[in-house]
Amino acid sequence: MEELEQFVFCLEAVSDVEITETTEIERQLENLALHHGIPNIYKACDTIEGLEESLSALLYDDHHFKNYEIIYLVMEGEDNSICIYNYYYSLDEIAELFEGKMKGKIIHFANTKTLELTNDQAQFFLDVSGAKAISGYGEKFNNLKSYQLDQAFFKLFQENENIEEVVETLFEKNYALCKLLDFRLYY
Repeated sequence: MEELEQFVFCLEAVSDVEITETTEIERQLENLALHHGIPNIYKACDTIEGLEESLSALLYDDHHFKNYEIIYLVMEGEDNSICIYNYYYSLDEIAELFEGKMKGKIIHFANTKTLELTNDQAQFFLDVSGAKAISGYGEKFNNLKSYQLDQAFFKLFQENENIEEVVETLFEKNYALCKLLDFRLYY
């Protein structure tokens, strides 16, 4: 079987991009690259414009963009919104920001934000953004981050592109954590 070279592009909302200390998510991504061989790029943003610039740079300047199967968003927020620098943006607004540019991508949210969408909201996001799927968690715990489960999810995509099979395997191997964090996938 041909080796899939899937990359992860991570965008983390931080309070100030000028602060250069390594975040917990950056350490997790280093681990993902070192121990699991999954290439990734990390970008921090502290404004919606920063989010947009980072995505534009990825889309238009990175010749490997087609290899980025997963867009990993580590941001605060809940249900149908994200929070960047104390401003809330609905996922409808984010879908319009991504308009048609996420073809074939999976938009995955860490459990720093809960993901609670109606079928209509999910369908709107997928239709407008062009994404293949949107995933995340229904539960957010301050003391329990989803990073390990996120990595397992990304690793499974290295082995299999079928999203249903990947999620089935994720639940088989990590059932208790998937249930506790309330893993969700809309596609």
